[in-house]
Amino acid sequence: MPYKFNDACRHKFEKKRYRITNWPAYNESLRQRGDVTIWLSDEVEAAWHAERRKTRGGQPTYSDLAITVCLTLGMVYKQPLRQTEGFVRSLVKLMGVDICVPDFSTFSRRRSGLDLPLKSRSDKASPIHLVVDSTGLKIFGEGEWMQSKHKTKAKRKSWRKLHLGLDLVTGEIVCSDLTTDGVGDPTALPELLDQIDADVSRFMADGAYDGDPTSDLLVKLFGVNVEIIIPPPKTAVLSAKAAVNPTLRDQHISAIRSGGRMA
Repeated sequence: MPYKFNDACRHKFEKKRYRITNWPAYNESLRQRGDVTIWLSDEVEAAWHAERRKTRGGQPTYSDLAITVCLTLGMVYKQPLRQTEGFVRSLVKLMGVDICVPDFSTFSRRRSGLDLPLKSRSDKASPIHLVVDSTGLKIFGEGEWMQSKHKTKAKRKSWRKLHLGLDLVTGEIVCSDLTTDGVGDPTALPELLDQIDADVSRFMADGAYDGDPTSDLLVKLFGVNVEIIIPPPKTAVLSAKAAVNPTLRDQHISAIRSGGRMA
């Protein structure tokens, strides 16, 4: 059962505490959260107004790009539509750009029909720093509603497992897979990695992916130069050939024994 649903037993778990060692970088990152340094490129300013349509109907004033930029700013700074309009107006005034800002009703009407462009990984030359993990999903159906509404005995709940692969540099989800709760993380990994059509230079995961099958699969798909970061469990032991020809897992075990586990 996922941890957040195991509310009755939370008192048994001690809250994790992380010690900050890079205080200058940490303080600077907190300062940058309040930075509102924003500018519009010449391309965005030129494409701010919509192209004139040649078919019947009303002529839109603002392009999809303009609506997307304004709604993105409102989402980043957690502003409602009216406050987003005022926020963008103040930014346009500070930048000295001669463009009109859509009103909040235009935001509300146009946001449902936006077609956001998707960026392809094939256009990027840099390799992926891949982070893989999974989480449990509880399926709510008729049984959950009947139990709360009519005080009936709920049916047996079912679970699904969502496997995700994230690019650590860009924050983009590059692969995903939904399986039943009985499928283990290493078992779902081959189909998950088949969705990636780019080079992977680093692979990071938790101890659930520990083992030779995972390492062999990564070397087979991405070459011997891929950096594999999978912490072995506390009970892990060195292989028989660790003294003569240590594997990558043996090196991780030795490093943890000498320096401890570091996040």
